[in-house]
Amino acid sequence: MKKSIYITCGILVFCASSSLAQFDKLKKTVGDKIESTTTSTSGALSEEEVGSGLKEALTKGVEKGVDQLSKPNGYFGDLEIKIPLPAEAKNVESKLRSMGQGQKVDEAIESINRAAEDAATSAKDIFVDAIKSMTVTDAMSILRGDDNAATKFLDKTTRAALVAKFKPVVKASLDKVGATKNWNTIFTTYNKIPLVEKVNPDLEEYATNKAIDGLFIQIAKEELSIRKNPAARVSDLLKKVFG
Repeated sequence: MKKSIYITCGILVFCASSSLAQFDKLKKTVGDKIESTTTSTSGALSEEEVGSGLKEALTKGVEKGVDQLSKPNGYFGDLEIKIPLPAEAKNVESKLRSMGQGQKVDEAIESINRAAEDAATSAKDIFVDAIKSMTVTDAMSILRGDDNAATKFLDKTTRAALVAKFKPVVKASLDKVGATKNWNTIFTTYNKIPLVEKVNPDLEEYATNKAIDGLFIQIAKEELSIRKNPAARVSDLLKKVFG
């Protein structure tokens, strides 16, 4: 009887040991498969993927930013980028407003902003060309950089071209919306005041540079949105690069 009990216990122990061994083997196999799958689907991004993802992100950001600024009130309705009279004209503005000429000042400020809105769309091609020429090294640096690293890259690589192309477009827009006329009116009026120091800033240069500054501020907003807001990553590649 005792012998039978020993034999039965031995069989149970053997079976239990065998089952545990099989379970451990099965667990290891499943674990290996999970690890393998995870590695293959979420491994490190290639440099080509980073480059493509950043170019896509920048292109979308530029297009959205430019489209926003080219709408009515794109500049004029945004206090962060609204173009005021230049700093050296503050005395002009204060003096004319005190003389009841505030409407002329307001018309000049609004027309400058309308000109910037009218000219904004012409910047898109310059930005896109710069994005296409971006190298893998540029892309990796931007990905690891600050939240506005891409905007800084565009500023560095496109500002000179933007000024050259944008200035005649801004001039045409200034004339088109009456900004040149309004500008000349307020400074002619001011310069006729006795004993004031004559002032007449370069409208085209001023409006061009302020319009470009506004473009980069808007693009920086779009870049930050893509980096921080998952909902702004509208493609699988953007989700992978910025996720």
